[in-house]
Amino acid sequence: MTTDDELAEFRRGIAEQREPLPRGNKQARMVIRGADLKWYTPPGHNPSHLAPVLGTPIRSFELFMQELPPGMASDMQQHHHEAVHCILSGSGYSEIGDQRWEWEAGDFVCVPPMEWHRHYNGSDEHPVRMLLVENSRLLDALGLNYRASEGFITWAELVERQRSNTDQQGS
Repeated sequence: MTTDDELAEFRRGIAEQREPLPRGNKQARMVIRGADLKWYTPPGHNPSHLAPVLGTPIRSFELFMQELPPGMASDMQQHHHEAVHCILSGSGYSEIGDQRWEWEAGDFVCVPPMEWHRHYNGSDEHPVRMLLVENSRLLDALGLNYRASEGFITWAELVERQRSNTDQQGS
């Protein structure tokens, strides 16, 4: 049975949770200018260009700008974190698992955890630009994040590679 003191302590704890926490945002920038982003090309001949959005007070997810040059595609990858790509300009498609998904500017591409996926620019003339939001920081903090790449292969090539590896392990 709960005593009056225990109930009062419980209620105090709930009330304290409603109080705003000190956030320490005095040094963080609340507006990140697109012109200030630092672009880089990931290693391994990946044609994507990435610009992490740094210096924000955001602690549980990461923001990136991603650009796919005309006619190019990202690598085939999977990861523990969820990802959402907001298509800002251009059009193309993504292979997510065994399905192909067409998209264009204004669309959102959602990638669930541990789904193999690859994004393709459908134009030979114009780049694709996407805002990428992923909860990788949260998983990093928990020691649970993982990312793997199979390089520049299609879904069909990935399935064949996995089949070959399984056959070799069974021999």
